[in-house]
Amino acid sequence: MNVAAILKAKGTDVSSVSQDTTLREVAVLLTERRIGAVVVLQDGKVLGIVSERDIVKAVASGGGGALDAPVRDVMTSRVVTCGLNDSVDELMDSMTMGRFRHLPVIEKGELIGIVSIGDVVKHRIAETVMETEAMRLYIANG
Repeated sequence: MNVAAILKAKGTDVSSVSQDTTLREVAVLLTERRIGAVVVLQDGKVLGIVSERDIVKAVASGGGGALDAPVRDVMTSRVVTCGLNDSVDELMDSMTMGRFRHLPVIEKGELIGIVSIGDVVKHRIAETVMETEAMRLYIANG
């Protein structure tokens, strides 16, 4: 299973903000959309990503006033991305090694989706269930 299959099931909607958006606005957006991260874009180019963890770290170090800071001050600017043909195993490896939970999907230089660790786990479980069922049928009919 690959990224294309994940996006086919979940859709390609990506929440994005500009680098001038405040952390408070991002926190509201994350809450309203029940998501864990937003992509920071400028002219269609990915500049960074801001997650719940980034907001928590900013508030922990700067207090409540940190919520008025622009995302450019706290976003992760070295964004790891993936492509449509990347496998679920590759995503799991990237997320585990990088200790992050969201991967923007880039195809032909364009942002076309985002994949979360929840998406990856859901599809890995579905894959395992299908393999188990196939093995059960093989044994029962073998």
